[in-house]
Amino acid sequence: MSPRRAPRRAPRRVRSRALAANLGLLILAAAFALPLAWVVLSALDPRADVGMKTPDGLTLDHFDAVLTEEITFTPLRNSLLLCGGGTLLTVVGAALAAYPLSRYPSRLNRPFMLTILFATSLPITAIMVPVYALFVRVDLIDTMRGTIFFFAASQLPFAIWLMKNFMDGVPKELEEAAWTDGASPFQSLVRIVLPLMGPGVAVVTVFSFVMMWGNFFVPFMLLLSPDQMPAAVSINDFFGSKGAIVYGQLAAFSVIYSTPVILLYVLIARRLGTGFALGGAVKG
Repeated sequence: MSPRRAPRRAPRRVRSRALAANLGLLILAAAFALPLAWVVLSALDPRADVGMKTPDGLTLDHFDAVLTEEITFTPLRNSLLLCGGGTLLTVVGAALAAYPLSRYPSRLNRPFMLTILFATSLPITAIMVPVYALFVRVDLIDTMRGTIFFFAASQLPFAIWLMKNFMDGVPKELEEAAWTDGASPFQSLVRIVLPLMGPGVAVVTVFSFVMMWGNFFVPFMLLLSPDQMPAAVSINDFFGSKGAIVYGQLAAFSVIYSTPVILLYVLIARRLGTGFALGGAVKG
């Protein structure tokens, strides 16, 4: 019986690269974690300022100051209406557009997908001037429905790209069996494809909602009435437009503003962690 070999040690160069990679990841994590820590600590610090420090005490006065109809509740309600409506239109439109691209091969599919990919790289600020002029002409300026439509249109290209790639992973044999039983393509999409690609729908939903939730420029340009402004725009009022910056109230509002996105992720995190529930459906 030959003697058992000792495990080979990783070369020094490999260990150095791994250490450098881990150090870089730690620095990147700190760059994200420190601003979040400042927000949480400043929201509870009675003497919050621009610097990050351990609070001398804890207080909820900053939350009491911002939890009013004008400062928080109306902007959050507007944000939920805009982003919820835009996300719903985006997910539905992306599913309907991705289905024929995934299920019906055509010579036009590849050029169409490349066009979609190109559209995702266009900076939204570059098209806002013609969009503003168009909205004025069709009487959609300063309307919630117009902003919802533009939110959905701006997120739709990348949503179609994501949805199509997830849809490709659902076996077509399942739909063919449903077609044999008399189901229409739309019924197979709703009852078979979308339930099986739940993680993909969840990814598109979260991505679209988060991108709309943090968008400042679009509602700032298309909405004019203060009572229609979402929280992404109203947070600008804390930066000196109404006097000196109150850092504690700004941090408290930021915590409240971030809560819906965190809740959305928590609610569908289970769907994100599950794979396609195909089981043995295509066996036999």
